Amino acid sequence: MAGLTFVGSARTAPGYRMFDLGDYPGLVTDSIDHEGVVGEIWDVDPLKLRLLDAFEGTGEGLYERVPMRMLPPHDTMVTYGYLYLRPVTGCPTLGSEWIE
Repeated sequence: MAGLTFVGSARTAPGYRMFDLGDYPGLVTDSIDHEGVVGEIWDVDPLKLRLLDAFEGTGEGLYERVPMRMLPPHDTMVTYGYLYLRPVTGCPTLGSEWIE
């Protein structure tokens, strides 16, 4: 994230759940979630965004960058996140926050 601007810590609106995929988390939509997921918002320029897409494996069908609904005070911002596209069956749930 070097050279990018940190906007702030944030939480998504309810409807998302995070799973432990081993070395990294996988965020998926979940209609029964009531908490949302904790994360960060960064201001990313178009070049770095393409690099992030490649890092997240969007071209390989691993993740998809999608608009994310956020809770206040970020609910009026246009924000994007990466949804995991593969099955999470058997993966442990992480709750609302990924802690490395």
